[in-house]
Amino acid sequence: MELFEAIEKRFSYRASYTDAPVPREDLLKIAEAGRLAPTGKNAQTCSFVLIDDPEILAKLGEMIERPAGMKTAKAAIAVVARPDHVFMGRSFHVEDFAAAVQNMLLAITALGYASVWVQGGLMMNEIGAKLNEMLNVPAGQSVEVLLPIGVPAEKGASPAKKPLEERIVFNRF
Repeated sequence: MELFEAIEKRFSYRASYTDAPVPREDLLKIAEAGRLAPTGKNAQTCSFVLIDDPEILAKLGEMIERPAGMKTAKAAIAVVARPDHVFMGRSFHVEDFAAAVQNMLLAITALGYASVWVQGGLMMNEIGAKLNEMLNVPAGQSVEVLLPIGVPAEKGASPAKKPLEERIVFNRF
């Protein structure tokens, strides 16, 4: 799939997945897209836990109520970040993991899968801390985003976006 087609077709998928597997080869391609994302001062503060163990996926489905697809995902990627201070006492780990996640979401779409950026739910009921423990995340790092992955059981589409003319100006407002 061509890049702009993947950008146009990407959408947040929250429904169930089919039983089709997500091969490790595809998980590695998706993680590679995340690895190649830009990072502040090239600090490369993100790591990725590729999850395809049905037992771990089942535990994730029990822990995380939404999206509904979490219970049927055939794979997932936990995006782990460490808040290193890399420039003038500042950390760019949020920007780093956001760029990595966007690259991975586009790769997921290009490979014919669907996903959704799960972040807010990790902040509820100590789920983030439980995930860190379950995945043996080293001290000083934490799971920031979870991407459930699978072949969508339902058709989905990107929501309507405002026309470009409403969102751009040249040179000045």
